[in-house]
Amino acid sequence: MIISLQQVVPTPIREKILARPSDVWNAQVELGGTHWTKLRAPSGSGKTTLIHILWQLRKDYSGQVLYNQAPANSLSDDALSAMRQQQLSVVFQDLRLFGHLTARENIELKRRMTHPTLYPTSRVDEMAAELGVQHVLEQQAATCSYGEQQRIAIIRALMQPFELLLMDEPFSHLDKANTARAAALIAAECRQRQAGFILTDLDDDDHFSYTQQLHL
Repeated sequence: MIISLQQVVPTPIREKILARPSDVWNAQVELGGTHWTKLRAPSGSGKTTLIHILWQLRKDYSGQVLYNQAPANSLSDDALSAMRQQQLSVVFQDLRLFGHLTARENIELKRRMTHPTLYPTSRVDEMAAELGVQHVLEQQAATCSYGEQQRIAIIRALMQPFELLLMDEPFSHLDKANTARAAALIAAECRQRQAGFILTDLDDDDHFSYTQQLHL
């Protein structure tokens, strides 16, 4: 999936955005495909806003967003839902887990809604073991640490088809060892699916062999 941004500027922070150079805001840029893209920016530069725009949670922006050349504003609700189930997946910065459900139930909701036969429940346990969170799968998500919740959110995002994975500071509460494990799992899944990703973060890192690095 290719996402094209054409002079996109978020309305609430328009003046702040236009006051400094950016490779993404108010520019012509293509994201996605098989690129592993790093978007680096300091706090307040609109990292989360961009992820929300790419996911079409926010529409308060000027300019145009296109998905495989189709304008975002031309997509029906059904078409947008289908795109989120088959082509796009996301790890939100605030994770958006249901706190009253168990970690496993949070993952299962996504898995069953998308492609339950392609990604069997046994794969949930395998991924959880790889990321060291198998012991919290039956706990309510609200009782898990933020780092555990972050790893559960990563597994949830991987348990569905996608051509492009959106990740908003996905390792912010993980130590170096757990970050390495999570990055290795994400890289393996993206290679297997020949998928790209877009990752936002504050600083430079060596978590992945990025094919595209941009300043937001």
